[in-house]
Amino acid sequence: MNYRSLNDFLENGSKALARGPIAVICVEDLVEVETTIRHHRMAGFREIILLAPPVMSLTDTLAPLVHRVTYDMHADNALVNAMNPIIAATEPGQWLYYCYNAEYLFFPFCENRTVGEMLAFHLEERRDAMLTYVVDLYAEDLDRYPDAVSIEDAHLDKSGYYALARPDPVNHNYPKERQLDFFGGLRWRFEEHVDRERRRIDRISLFRAKQGLTLLPNHTFSEEEYNTYACPWHHNLTATVCSFRTAKALKSNPGSKYDIESFKWHNSTKFEWHSQQLLDLGLMEPGQWF
Repeated sequence: MNYRSLNDFLENGSKALARGPIAVICVEDLVEVETTIRHHRMAGFREIILLAPPVMSLTDTLAPLVHRVTYDMHADNALVNAMNPIIAATEPGQWLYYCYNAEYLFFPFCENRTVGEMLAFHLEERRDAMLTYVVDLYAEDLDRYPDAVSIEDAHLDKSGYYALARPDPVNHNYPKERQLDFFGGLRWRFEEHVDRERRRIDRISLFRAKQGLTLLPNHTFSEEEYNTYACPWHHNLTATVCSFRTAKALKSNPGSKYDIESFKWHNSTKFEWHSQQLLDLGLMEPGQWF
């Protein structure tokens, strides 16, 4: 189905928000939109909401698989202005996920288990949200792939990730309980080209809709427990969003485009498009799920 605007979708297509898991794909440009749709359909999302510009076209095979909503992802506060009405319209308790085009969700054992199975286990552990790390992907050969995007030539950093305590401004900047700010990847290596408030790589990409819940511009939520990485008793599942988004931005922005000849360094490794590699690198946590 096609919808002229977000309001049109919320008025006439909200039945798609009645049963999850539901993926919301935010299309910023026309790069790898179809692979993003296919990847998340194969992951097991029941419904896919595509927030896309009017110039984008889909094949006859993919078009019926999504609810296409005409939306400008380059408008001010575009993400929160889209997600918060969607959260409010979603049946409470249903799982939502959001990402951008050229981003791909990986979770432990995703090759033979669905996202619904994973979230059912996560819910049994009394968790209403899941921490995901946004791991940067980039093409090794920028002469051949000047936009830094290549599925076949994708690389990632195998080390260089770290976490800092997240200060609580309400409590004299003491660390918040079970919350950390995570850094690494291209945003860390090329931090001089990235605004300070955009350097974190943690994102609560998977969460349950709840009355009054709102997404904030810094990718955290209004409810503090949603922003925690684990429950108080043991480690929980985490997942990874493998993303070309930062590499695309660094190679398209005039301030960084000509300063970066290659993203490759001694800690680069070829991305295998398999969850086991991400588990081995410590980029996601299986918790108690085996």
